[in-house]
Amino acid sequence: MRERRTAPRVKVNLPAVWEGASMLQEGNVTSLSRTGCFVLSGGKVESKELIRLEINIAEDQPLSLWGEVVDEAYEIGFAVRFNAHDDDEHNRLRRFVDKQLSHSPPA
Repeated sequence: MRERRTAPRVKVNLPAVWEGASMLQEGNVTSLSRTGCFVLSGGKVESKELIRLEINIAEDQPLSLWGEVVDEAYEIGFAVRFNAHDDDEHNRLRRFVDKQLSHSPPA
């Protein structure tokens, strides 16, 4: 099986809220990189679905990112590749991931 990840990921446990085509759902981000994440959530998603994701990174405001579902595990969660976010959000994400990487090995 070919590895699709293009950036190192860190193990995290961050509360998140995501919104897809048909629902608003809570979950937890358990793996995070500059380019994507895995969301542990029982909500149903479809491959290639566009979702909005807010990740609580313990700052004043959650990270607000858009991404595409690239893999889903029924009743467990789904993987997202980030595809549209503004420069401020991208910089906040990069700083957070880089800080986590400096404190622990990649996931």
